[in-house]
Amino acid sequence: FPAWTYNGRVPGPSIRCTEGDRLRIVFKNAGSHPHTIHFHGIHPAEMDGTPLNQPMVKPGEQFVYDFIADPYGCHLYHCHAAPLKRHLHKGMYGAFIIDPKGGRPPAREFMMIMNGFDTNFDGGNEVYAVNTVGFEFANRPIPIMLGELVRIYLINVLEFDLINSFHLHANMFNYYDHGTNLTPNLI
Repeated sequence: FPAWTYNGRVPGPSIRCTEGDRLRIVFKNAGSHPHTIHFHGIHPAEMDGTPLNQPMVKPGEQFVYDFIADPYGCHLYHCHAAPLKRHLHKGMYGAFIIDPKGGRPPAREFMMIMNGFDTNFDGGNEVYAVNTVGFEFANRPIPIMLGELVRIYLINVLEFDLINSFHLHANMFNYYDHGTNLTPNLI
């Protein structure tokens, strides 16, 4: 698949920090199209990576994103150049995790970014994937131990489907919307 990438991979590298950390991310555009990084969360408008607030970073140029990480939770970052759908489909996205200042209970953690591929360019996905590996967990489920705390950071970037589901077989789990609250919703 002819992907566009952050650091040569789809999804781009996970960016993890703690609430209140100052982030300085140097974005060098080594591609052939204008790009940005749009971070979900709260930050100054000039660090937003959208066409209204920041000029596109042209090929061969760079931009320094400098802001304080807020609020804690599971967020997305992605290119916000037009057309947005194309930049997402080509792979310009990644996970942005901000841990709360007090931390979280220790757990076995998984980062799962649901994506898909329109292999025949008809505007619909033919291949569904997690972290760009098609049908991975249908073929190789993740075993867990009874009583083990498992934390999954789940992000959906399927650009051609309005709804995509995540489910466990024969298990219940707590759902923390965006990870920004401490009160779970039992699913």
